Amino acid sequence: MSTKTSFFLLYKPTVPKRYLLLIAAIVWTLAGSMLLFRGFSMLLLFPHLLWLKTILSLCSGILFFVFLFSKISLKHTQRILNMPVERPCVFSFFNIRSYVMMTAMISMGITLRKTGLVPLQYLSCFYVAMGTPLLLSAFRFYYNSIHYKKVVKPII
Repeated sequence: MSTKTSFFLLYKPTVPKRYLLLIAAIVWTLAGSMLLFRGFSMLLLFPHLLWLKTILSLCSGILFFVFLFSKISLKHTQRILNMPVERPCVFSFFNIRSYVMMTAMISMGITLRKTGLVPLQYLSCFYVAMGTPLLLSAFRFYYNSIHYKKVVKPII
């Protein structure tokens, strides 16, 4: 092993899997909360049919969660629990594909907001609809972190 490789292995930030689940929960909570905050802030700028837009956005978000995000968060949870090392890298709460997708989604959201290609009154509904499943998915990570000993099957 080269000196450079051993240096990176020695100083690689690692955490127990339980805390990796907690880090994932915090990241998903921050992303979901930020989208919900921005979405509701923009929704308030266009109060016409506010209640209807809010209900439709939240219902859309719940549907996104049920049909897509619940499966994604379950896959990430299982991937973390099945990692062969007990103390994985602190950044491994996502795989590479998810980091690329997250970067693309953040870039798209910023671009759409800054360019005005999509009017804010519609973008606000999209933000709420995307923030809702992110926040709901975070609860799976919190649960599995808190109940880690129950979730991990004991090896006998």
